[in-house]
Amino acid sequence: MNFNAMHHPYTSQRMTTYAKNGMVATSQPLAAQAGLEVMQKGGNAIDAAIATAAALTVVEPTSNGIGGDAFALVWTKGELHGLNASGPAPMSISIDKLEAAGVKEIPKYGWIPVTVPGAPAAWAELSERFGKLPLTEVLAPAIRYAEEGYPLSPVLAHYWQRAFETFSKQLSGDEFAHWFETFAPEGRAPQVGEIWRSPGHANTLRLIAETKADAFYRGSLADQIDAYSQQYGGYLRKEDLAAYRPEWVQPISVNYRGYDVWEIPPNGHGLVALQALNLLKGYQFSQRDCVDTYHKQIEAIKLAFADGQKYITEQAKMSVRVEDLLSEAYAEERRNLIGERALTPVAGEPPRGGTVYLAAADGEGNMVSFIQSNYMGFGSGLVVPGTGIGLQNRGHNFSLDREHDNRLEPGKKTYHTIIPGFLTKDGQAVGPFGVMGGFMQPQGHVQVVMNTIDFGLNPQAALDAPRWQWMKDKVVEIETSTPDHIVQSLVARGHQVRWAVGSGGFGRGQIIWRNPETGVLIGGTEPRTDGCIASY
Repeated sequence: MNFNAMHHPYTSQRMTTYAKNGMVATSQPLAAQAGLEVMQKGGNAIDAAIATAAALTVVEPTSNGIGGDAFALVWTKGELHGLNASGPAPMSISIDKLEAAGVKEIPKYGWIPVTVPGAPAAWAELSERFGKLPLTEVLAPAIRYAEEGYPLSPVLAHYWQRAFETFSKQLSGDEFAHWFETFAPEGRAPQVGEIWRSPGHANTLRLIAETKADAFYRGSLADQIDAYSQQYGGYLRKEDLAAYRPEWVQPISVNYRGYDVWEIPPNGHGLVALQALNLLKGYQFSQRDCVDTYHKQIEAIKLAFADGQKYITEQAKMSVRVEDLLSEAYAEERRNLIGERALTPVAGEPPRGGTVYLAAADGEGNMVSFIQSNYMGFGSGLVVPGTGIGLQNRGHNFSLDREHDNRLEPGKKTYHTIIPGFLTKDGQAVGPFGVMGGFMQPQGHVQVVMNTIDFGLNPQAALDAPRWQWMKDKVVEIETSTPDHIVQSLVARGHQVRWAVGSGGFGRGQIIWRNPETGVLIGGTEPRTDGCIASY
């Protein structure tokens, strides 16, 4: 990667940002500013990431919340650390119980898909291990935004309105009333530029800060969550919360043309991105905007997803090993399936052996790739009364098929779509990257990595470039900015191409690279959202 010679053919309203002392890139300007504020008060990149994440639960509640999950990759003192702060299914839920209740598939909303929230534990764990400032100081900007209110930005208002319309049609029980009280206090979604505030969020964040999240898992907030669950026949109990601990994990990687691309191991699906890159490194790509590049990328993602959706679950419960899925021999076997025509993907047999993303970096060399989500926007539609805690619906990804690797079991973590990415070269940090958005995420990771490494795009151009998303079978959605000749050529190869209406489905990415020679930070932010880089 030539940091001084990256070309950038894709026009954007944003320019690549350069800074030396610190940088935060995320999808909402006020949250990025919160991270920068904490850094300028003496905090490091880890403090800034926590401050930004907490602020995002307030200033972008359409994508994440206090009752969601989180994952992080942290580069500090020359080493990369992985944190899996996804929560398991409650101990009292099971396939037998759901079948006895007549449940045929896990719903999107209500109590059945609610899993233990991991985000507050992630903040406390990261702060305790790597932070410089007390958590009370780090969460102060988020508390202030919740207490004093803030004006809605345009993309945020759009998704808020969309969620309000969906929930108004689909959420009819009394248990959902608290969502409307919290997020539609005037009986409608707040509008662009309108001030929204939530004292419940502020009080909850203050309790989390003062007790290092203990109040959430073992104190008064846990009691409130438990009472709300019991009132409406939910499965989550304070015992589930009390037993929860985030898990430090060893990140997994593949080497792609001299760069190590890092992801969190399963239960996340970063493995899908790594498998696809493992297939794609067997080819040479001379140009980005040609049908051969698009075709091979799409086919590789399809094959990787077929495996991912069959095998990925909590790692200890997988029927195949991660290292076997990432082996060179298996990559070669799968690569041989890619021909000139679009295929319908099927999982292989390896040898047996709604989300927010942020990137933060400081002048000391610390860098953080952090992702947090309630899933499907606002999550389950449940908000713990008076607390602002919107509970996630991550359990929707579990299978009720007893033979499936990702079958529902008490205390088990499900297949997870949120994945932070990180790039290193020769043992040195290049930097954090991520593209949020459900099943788009590994696809976004592959496209951003290739834009950077294969095609020499700077961070902003790598994010500006048109994206595609494989949906199912041979169906691919393409952004309207994609050249028409590529679309026509893909159709000729058997792909069922759909032009996408709007850009909401193509993920929302952030990138920060560090120039190893100068230490200068180089950032790009997503043009498809209210993205912002705060730096100094």
